[in-house]
Amino acid sequence: MDKYSKVVEELIQFRNDREWEQFHDSKNLALAISIEAAELNELFLWKKEEEVENINKDRLKEELADILSFSFLLAEKHNLDVFDIISEKIKNNALKYPVDKAKGTAKKYNEL
Repeated sequence: MDKYSKVVEELIQFRNDREWEQFHDSKNLALAISIEAAELNELFLWKKEEEVENINKDRLKEELADILSFSFLLAEKHNLDVFDIISEKIKNNALKYPVDKAKGTAKKYNEL
């Protein structure tokens, strides 16, 4: 079993042991991702540029774990393979952001 499958299995077991599946509909999982992402942003709030790369790593790990956990559960609920959908997104972005136009710029694809 690969790492991803093992983690998803552990998440599902954790959830099921607590009978939380009833709360894990798509809407609530999406909201949980958004809320946890806001908590991640809070780590950087009001920090100066030189401070942002030195935030508390334990808090960073905690917030990322929450975001990824809910993301994995939402993907699993819809039978989506996280690695497949990320690979697909990279391929689509490569078309939208060709290296010769996008290299070194943060402009959106429709501004290139």
